[in-house]
Amino acid sequence: MSSTAVIGLQWGDEGKGKIIDSLTATADMVVRYAGGNNAGHTVYVGDDKYVLHLIPGGILHDKKVNLIGRGLVVNLAALHEEIDGLVARGVPVLERLRIDGRAHLIFPYHCKLDGMVEKWRGSGRIGTTGRGIGPAYADKVARTGIRLIDVLDAEYFKERLNAALAEKDAVMREVYGVEPDSHDDLYETTIEQAAALRDIIVDGGKLIREAYAAGKKVLFEGAQGAMLDLDAGTYPYVTSSWTGIAGIAGGTGFPANKVDRALAVTKAYCTRVGEGPFPSELHGKVGEDLRAAGGEFGATTGRPRRCGWFDAVQARYACEFNGLDGVFITKLDILSGFDEIQVCVAYKLADGTEVTEYPAEGSKLEGVVPIFESLPGWSEDLTAATSLADLPENCINYVRFMQKQMCVPVVSLSVGPGRSQSFECEISEVVNA
Repeated sequence: MSSTAVIGLQWGDEGKGKIIDSLTATADMVVRYAGGNNAGHTVYVGDDKYVLHLIPGGILHDKKVNLIGRGLVVNLAALHEEIDGLVARGVPVLERLRIDGRAHLIFPYHCKLDGMVEKWRGSGRIGTTGRGIGPAYADKVARTGIRLIDVLDAEYFKERLNAALAEKDAVMREVYGVEPDSHDDLYETTIEQAAALRDIIVDGGKLIREAYAAGKKVLFEGAQGAMLDLDAGTYPYVTSSWTGIAGIAGGTGFPANKVDRALAVTKAYCTRVGEGPFPSELHGKVGEDLRAAGGEFGATTGRPRRCGWFDAVQARYACEFNGLDGVFITKLDILSGFDEIQVCVAYKLADGTEVTEYPAEGSKLEGVVPIFESLPGWSEDLTAATSLADLPENCINYVRFMQKQMCVPVVSLSVGPGRSQSFECEISEVVNA
């Protein structure tokens, strides 16, 4: 028996989709435990590109169970659209997919409120995708949310929905001064959407625990990144769920002490979408070059990502609070062609103090000045590399420096989007050879 968790080490978009797809080959079950259709994982199979939003990354593999855990908030219309799109491309989704009935649902009023609240924040906006994620999680915590399993009991669902609509309509009118949308067909449509999934709705926690006890290999798929974690991230510029290792137990019903291995994915540089502090961000030509070379545009939203050099202060913090056993580095090939590569190794605060620990205070983060250490770059194309021996010396030294800064072993490198463009590594052995 074994269980492995893979999370994002930065602010999301680290390339987790490819890593999950790769690790699924030796797994029996892939479990997503947080977030909603605000996240997107991109997987390439040959020349085919798949963008997944709610469905776990193991769905492209035969004979694998893929579970949408209870920690997600699910837009049923978006889920059906994603299922239909994959089925149209020949993927037998319903044979491979399961969904925990305890997962909470996103309704149209959540999406409308999301956009309105963000608009009212003005300069204090947090960069939400407007997909209703935050309001749905807020309802969950307020105990006014509606779960998928609730919809299967038609009378109970009607009672819960009517109560929710009465509250939301009042908020729309009295707080925001707008007329709420019509809800005429919401009840019937939701009943139909849920009924179509009835055969794959399960008790997710029980399913995982039984699989683990039977010796099956379980892979937990993180969404977004560690720095967007509701508690540990750059609050308030975070998502509404627990994106790190700590989110697995609550988001799945699988015991925390049974997670056997914790891994994370980081880019060889940094990106962030939306608002919030980003100490190593580049604002000039180098940042634009990174964005262009890396194709840094959101898989779900299409928004251009902010780009910067690798931030070792942030990475080490994320490694520590997640208790990581290893790190995957992606997009190493994107750095080819830079004469000089910089790494943020410390921050200078507004009062002149230099720190190597990640500050909790948002006010300090907004004003920090990054302190960089420069390393020589390389010009060689890495995309055909299949081992460390194929990499230029400067590239190996850069990865070794990243590993030293993170204090966690680098276990694998990715040098392109394809399934075959990754390889395992042990930096110390190669460097000391």
